[in-house]
Amino acid sequence: MKAIQISHNQELNIIDIEKPQAPGYGEILLKLHYVGFCGSDINTFMGRNTMALNPVIPGHEVGATIETVGDGVPEGLKPGMVVTCNPYTNCGKCASCRNQRVNACQHNETLGVQRHGAMKEYIVLPWEKVIPAGLLTTKTCALVEPMSVGFHAVSRAQVTDIDVVLVIGCGMVGMGAVVRSAMRGATVVAADIDDEKLALAKQMGASYTINTKTEDVHQRLLEMTSGFGPDVVIEAVGSTPTYQMAVDEVAFTGRVVCIGYAKAEVSFETKYFVQKELDIRGSRNAQPSDFRAVIHYLERGTCPVDALITKVIRPEEALDTMRWWSQNPGKVFRILVEF
Repeated sequence: MKAIQISHNQELNIIDIEKPQAPGYGEILLKLHYVGFCGSDINTFMGRNTMALNPVIPGHEVGATIETVGDGVPEGLKPGMVVTCNPYTNCGKCASCRNQRVNACQHNETLGVQRHGAMKEYIVLPWEKVIPAGLLTTKTCALVEPMSVGFHAVSRAQVTDIDVVLVIGCGMVGMGAVVRSAMRGATVVAADIDDEKLALAKQMGASYTINTKTEDVHQRLLEMTSGFGPDVVIEAVGSTPTYQMAVDEVAFTGRVVCIGYAKAEVSFETKYFVQKELDIRGSRNAQPSDFRAVIHYLERGTCPVDALITKVIRPEEALDTMRWWSQNPGKVFRILVEF
């Protein structure tokens, strides 16, 4: 069967691998229809993702149907069902697992990063990692995982309807944070350097937008919050300036939630940690409840799904597309590969 393989030196190849055999006990064979390229994949391609295998079959944003099920699979999972998947592993023994925060397992191996992923025609997974997608199409399913990461960050921030939430970065994960914060009744401020993304963020629930390249972020936030600053800042970029912006701009006694991995060391005025008595929290991956919440949201039909899909390509177009993406990093929401 056909699979995509990428290396850390900007190589991408279509390879032929053996199709999985019939699923074993407790396993399900999935037919992949759409698999998304994400930020970790472009970082692997560019040699910036030190966590990834080299080479690796990428892919953990999945839209699939169940092909066959093995013995021991619950009756509710049947051939033909549209599904997505939870692409993370958990060891069950580390401190995170002991505390029932399996999304942050110390020994997690994500599909397409620490282990070979789903960017191929078929994959076998344990039934526990297969998530029924209700009324969603297989194409929409490929958006569930990245949005769930943003949903999880909102849960980590304990956002409520009295909060002003600043979301820095309006990629797919940031959009998930915008949507979930708005669903909880918060006033959402979306910040990015791209006006098209900001316009879409407003369509998806942001009350205000700030172009951080052309506007005075600090002054705008003071105007929007009666001089207090945002109660919550969600950092969804992963850069030195955006990490510093999060700490600088959050209100006294506010919450900062960090999703992005900064590629360089970040220096802070640590006095703000103490003076503001901040809660600074990491947010990693997503919980099963976050996946369910995203599916519930997408089933409403109000999400502008087509606007979130930059391109749909065939596997043979993947190399040229990754080269284009590496030269236009700010113009991509999601690129889906159709199998």
